[in-house]
Amino acid sequence: MFQGGYLGKILRINLSSRECRTEALKENELRKLLGARGLAARMYYDEIGPQVKPFDPANKVFLVTGPLTGVNLPSTTKMGLSTRSPETGIYLCANSGGDFGPQLKFCGFDGLIIEGQAAEWTYLLIRDGEVTFGDARPWRGWTTDRALAALREAIGDRRAGALCIGPAAERLVRLAYINVDSRAVGRGGAGAVLASKRLKGIAVLGRGTIPVADEKRVAEIRQEAIRNLRETRANHTRYGTPQYLEIINELGCMPTRNFQTAYFEGMDNIDAHAMRQEYWVKNYACYHCPVACGKVCRVKEGPFAGAQARVEYETIGMLGPDCGVDDFGAIVAATQLCDELGIDTISTGNAVALAMELYERGLISSRETEGIEARFGSGQALVEMVRLIGERRGIGDLLAEGMAHVARERPEWKRYILAVKGLPFAAYDPRGFHGNGLTYGTSSRGACHNVGGWTIRAELQSGQYDRFALKGKGLLVKTLQDNRAYVDSLGLCTVVRGALGFGDEPQGDVLAAVTGHDFTPELMEIGARIYTLERLILNREGIRRKDDLLPERITQEAIPTGPTRGRILTEEMYAVMLDEYYQARGWDEDGVPRPEAVRQLGLED
Repeated sequence: MFQGGYLGKILRINLSSRECRTEALKENELRKLLGARGLAARMYYDEIGPQVKPFDPANKVFLVTGPLTGVNLPSTTKMGLSTRSPETGIYLCANSGGDFGPQLKFCGFDGLIIEGQAAEWTYLLIRDGEVTFGDARPWRGWTTDRALAALREAIGDRRAGALCIGPAAERLVRLAYINVDSRAVGRGGAGAVLASKRLKGIAVLGRGTIPVADEKRVAEIRQEAIRNLRETRANHTRYGTPQYLEIINELGCMPTRNFQTAYFEGMDNIDAHAMRQEYWVKNYACYHCPVACGKVCRVKEGPFAGAQARVEYETIGMLGPDCGVDDFGAIVAATQLCDELGIDTISTGNAVALAMELYERGLISSRETEGIEARFGSGQALVEMVRLIGERRGIGDLLAEGMAHVARERPEWKRYILAVKGLPFAAYDPRGFHGNGLTYGTSSRGACHNVGGWTIRAELQSGQYDRFALKGKGLLVKTLQDNRAYVDSLGLCTVVRGALGFGDEPQGDVLAAVTGHDFTPELMEIGARIYTLERLILNREGIRRKDDLLPERITQEAIPTGPTRGRILTEEMYAVMLDEYYQARGWDEDGVPRPEAVRQLGLED
């Protein structure tokens, strides 16, 4: 086994039998897949067959750390998750920051597998490797904040890491997230999987240490990285991810009124400067993070006075412009409600925007919205529609099933739905930069700018790419996806990766100093291996080229106004990029990895 970084053990908990056991990790799998996302994908491949449904007791939740999780380096906060997604019905990979992953390693485990189904509502306490089952029946209906507090009280230490679900998950809302120390496993509905298992939450606390191969060198790297981050991530510290709102809007890429156009005229009221001047209260930092990019905001006056929440670019984009709302107070209130209920702000924003367009077109009425005048621009309607979804009332009951289900139930609404593989778009319009469309189409979990590859820097900021070009985008997206796949497997936040040398051309000796093995020359190949493994999973679940295509609004409707007026990404244009992408990956024309590509990446088993 390695000299550091890994503990070498996984904890498996069966909720049905209340049995717990530890299992040894295989060194050859760590060498191939690194940890976290990569190892969680392998576990899913081995244990979740295509016949398993998201709410079946046979579905499992794999929570896996990486070799850097918990190590004394900047923002070593991440753990990966895999499960069968209730929102999309297919494989889900996700991750979260917070203290849970580091504390799991301090307990002596690299990961946790949750399987089976509890007879009654349950919570788990994991202290120094010992597991206790608690009665969560009195906690039903509790908000995520209240449940987190109760978990820490139950384990007896506020330093514990904790994760939980909210009341929306208990109602099996398929947009439900897992709250992890006030961060989130946000997309795909993993919270509803825990609810189907009657698991309200887990607290974990450990007093162990994580060995490293070269403590002196790790300390040197830490100091160098902190100095770098204070200089290069100053805007993240001041503005967080909302810093991108203004530029994305000015370039004509901001989803507005359910992607009907791509420029929001009210941006000055909700951009990062407005946030900082009028609403910002404090910064929020994850484990060992010197950047503190989380922005906690409070509404001081008006109809939403007193509302407080942590906002991000995606949250503001989808609950703001995509719903036509330029009232930052309403966005904060809607975000707070999403957090209390435990639902993903991106998917929820998409669902509200869809309902608003349907309402304005006369396709639904106030009867379906329980009297809410669900019009674009109404902050009050935004907040009330979020509640309808979280409580499964009126049209909210249908929207709570996710976009894949909505499209099946109401096929006549398909032209208004912005999703790929059932996962709704993030807050970028691909008609404004075409590589972004390919990231949505080929992401392993459905339309996602993170797993799919964040092309914003390459297409909109670097000057190296024509954002409307088609050639070259297949290789660009593959490269970004491979980079993200290995970074997600390290246990490291992507915001700090550059300071540690984890770019598209990896460099430095971080992993050698931590584990004793120099993974660095292999990292991009490991990323490609992870991405192809995930594609093999998706192929097994029926995913092919037809599922990588973009929705009608993007391919058939040109942007009508703003800086990108007239831009469109037709099916023919998109096919140029998709064909190039498949070729770069060694997949056939239907999106299936060719045998030679599988062998080259060492995935024969």
